[in-house]
Amino acid sequence: MTPQTIVIGTGLAGLTTTSTLLTHHIPVLLLDRASKPGGNSIKASSGINAAPTRYQLEPDTISAFQHDTILSAGVPYTSASGVERTRREKLIDTLTTKSADALYWLTDDIGVDLSRVARLGGHSVSRTHRGAGKGTPGYEIIRGLLGRVSEDKSCRMEVGRRVTRILREGGEGRVVGVEYTVTDGEEGGNQTKTETAYGPVVVASGGFAGDARGLLAQYRPDLEGIPSTNEQREGTQPLLQEVGAAVVDMEQVQVHPTGFVGGKEEEAEAMVKILAAEALRGEGGILVLGDGRRFVNELETREKVTGEVMAQAKKLPTKARQWDVKLVLDEGAAAALQSHLEFYMWKGLIKKTTVGKMEEMSALKGTLREYADVVAGKKQDEFGRQSFGNWTLREVKPESVVYVGKVTPVVHFTMGGVVINERSQVLDGQGQPIPGLYAAGEITGGLHGQNRLGGSSLLECAVFGRIAGEEAAAYYQGSKETCS
Repeated sequence: MTPQTIVIGTGLAGLTTTSTLLTHHIPVLLLDRASKPGGNSIKASSGINAAPTRYQLEPDTISAFQHDTILSAGVPYTSASGVERTRREKLIDTLTTKSADALYWLTDDIGVDLSRVARLGGHSVSRTHRGAGKGTPGYEIIRGLLGRVSEDKSCRMEVGRRVTRILREGGEGRVVGVEYTVTDGEEGGNQTKTETAYGPVVVASGGFAGDARGLLAQYRPDLEGIPSTNEQREGTQPLLQEVGAAVVDMEQVQVHPTGFVGGKEEEAEAMVKILAAEALRGEGGILVLGDGRRFVNELETREKVTGEVMAQAKKLPTKARQWDVKLVLDEGAAAALQSHLEFYMWKGLIKKTTVGKMEEMSALKGTLREYADVVAGKKQDEFGRQSFGNWTLREVKPESVVYVGKVTPVVHFTMGGVVINERSQVLDGQGQPIPGLYAAGEITGGLHGQNRLGGSSLLECAVFGRIAGEEAAAYYQGSKETCS
């Protein structure tokens, strides 16, 4: 059988790995269980972190980025010691020091516009990059990479393929391939058959935030009933555990503070929500309670903002566990996010209105006046916010235009996963690399601790996807030389 490298997952981590392998002229079998490529990466809407870059208007450093990442990671990082502490430090160091290179690879080599920069929650400066066009950053990045890998005849991409087993030589030796199922609809009426592929394996199949009845129920039963931004799909960490991979931080699950509730009854009760991008707050948007009162620094970490929502907002009378919170933007913030707003308004998730028409939010006018004074520098923000994006509203009148959407916390991202080192090698329970097995992206754990910074998910995929590609290429070439 023709030797190849097997990549599982067609999100950013998988496509980055594949693109890197192809630059070394190594054949790739790219598998995905979904019917369409792109994974959750294609939905990413706030941007990708990097520092320092030529696009940033305010000074930034790698050390500042590292500091923000460590502060956000919290207890899992600060409580670690010895080898575990060193491993986490190396992961964060790798993410941050290689961030600018990863961004320039996407802009200069892949051709993606990422020239606009905003500040998201938990960041001390603006370092989250997105494009100036209508396409969201996730969509534009995936589109560029799909074009790159699909043009290369050395890559065979197969969707609708569910990997059921990773093959390890002799049970304890090197990883030598995978088994996966194929549904044959042409003969015998949708019969499922098993195929086998041989070669080193890179797993980039994502997290388990949509696995409500499986891994989420096992590690975080307290999150039952909270909607998610992820389709219902089982996590794939157990596949790697079966061949000896260790896991870490599995109980660390990020609940994003803003997923759209939706106006229609069926949308309000839906357990899968559309994310209200953090960039909406980064460009100046505020969060208010049902009566229009502000209650939080919108640019705190996701963990802290979510905690304030759950502590202060009223619960909605819905079967799903949801809270009564509104996201409010003025015309300046809306203009900075035109592509987002067009989509959200088309979906009926945000409506354009005026302050005078929001009578049910009795405190909104006073809230906006106070926020306008804070943005203008007339007073300090009582919640500690210091960055206000493109908010321009200064004089609040009944006819002042605002954009309003109903939002609620949603299960969004899993920080836990299989243990890797800074070379994207999957480690076993003794901390040793499993030969021939690599991983990148949300399938891995240990980098983000208890809270991931917004904009670091795409970055993680790009940085460690490139590393996984380089490492798998070297392993493949070494194995081929040994066999020849």
